[in-house]
Amino acid sequence: MTRTYHSGPHSQEVWDSAADTLRAIEDLPFLAELAAGTLDARVFTHYILQDEIYLAGYAKAMTILASRAATQEQTRFWAEAAGLAVHEEQLMHAQLLGADRLGPHVTALTDGTGVPTASPTTLGYTSYLIAQAATAPYEVGVAAVLPCFWVYAHMGKVLTARVGEGMGEHPYREWIETYDSPEFDSSVDRAVAIYEDLARSAGPEVRAAMAAAFRQATVYEWHFWAAAHVRESWDAPRC
Repeated sequence: MTRTYHSGPHSQEVWDSAADTLRAIEDLPFLAELAAGTLDARVFTHYILQDEIYLAGYAKAMTILASRAATQEQTRFWAEAAGLAVHEEQLMHAQLLGADRLGPHVTALTDGTGVPTASPTTLGYTSYLIAQAATAPYEVGVAAVLPCFWVYAHMGKVLTARVGEGMGEHPYREWIETYDSPEFDSSVDRAVAIYEDLARSAGPEVRAAMAAAFRQATVYEWHFWAAAHVRESWDAPRC
């Protein structure tokens, strides 16, 4: 059903260390409803709008990593991921938001401006990634951005398996197939391989910090989908 993307013992260990969070992600109502095709279009629109903001921050983090990488190969990978890969996801978002099913909800969810405001979780996650990429050791920054690659690829395959033969008419088919594709798998393979190479060469302190950053970002992945399901905003609860 799924691929592991493990390229060595360090990536295997860090993936296994996040097992509880990964199970919690698989059990999220947002993803269960998405697989069933019953996810409210307003909820999915909110998610896509927040993901637009997230991708801009994620691209900044990878651009910083590209400038700090020790090899030309790694510089090229992060630069391409920040440019072409993110651009392709943004094109997919534009197509989804321009469709009849989601388009009408954009105005209501952006106070008529068409420009979304980052939710608390979106702001927290992007700020964390940019800070790790800019101020932590390069290896730790790499570990922080890795879950977005790896968890999305994993869930793409989990969702494909859940949908099964109903994919042809599934309302969220385009989104699922973006993350369950040979092209995305290739990017994940390379990102995991970079993590493995860096962890192999790192000392114990840096390796431990890498694992901690990976787990923290994986928790943010959980919060990001959970926040989307309730359409999290900055509005204070009323007494």
